[in-house]
Amino acid sequence: QAQLVESGGGLVQAGGSLRLSCVASQRTFSGYAMGWFRQAPGKEREFVSAISWPGSATYYTDSVKGRFTISRDNAKNTVYLQMNNLKPEDTAVYYCAATSSFARRMAVAGVSGINYWGEGTLVTVSS
Repeated sequence: QAQLVESGGGLVQAGGSLRLSCVASQRTFSGYAMGWFRQAPGKEREFVSAISWPGSATYYTDSVKGRFTISRDNAKNTVYLQMNNLKPEDTAVYYCAATSSFARRMAVAGVSGINYWGEGTLVTVSS
């Protein structure tokens, strides 16, 4: 069964940076748009960022624009999320996601239409 495995989470002070990675195993995600969602305690899972299969199109939720950058290396079956200038409100479990649909749909439709989820990695930002 296809797996998405996240890494790179941890504890960081406000203003710091982290880089999340998501490696796809058991199958290739050729043609799939990839993205990141997050879920804070007591809140619903929300869209963070998405990237198209070629990597030419990227999407971000407004609260992370200018601070987060999504990228992918298809040869390595890996998608990254570079997170800079982190804020306490960024604290959440971050989930990698893959969809056979378009990246824009991931940004618009949210959790619906996601074909694969990772287990999540915890990001904690202290003030």
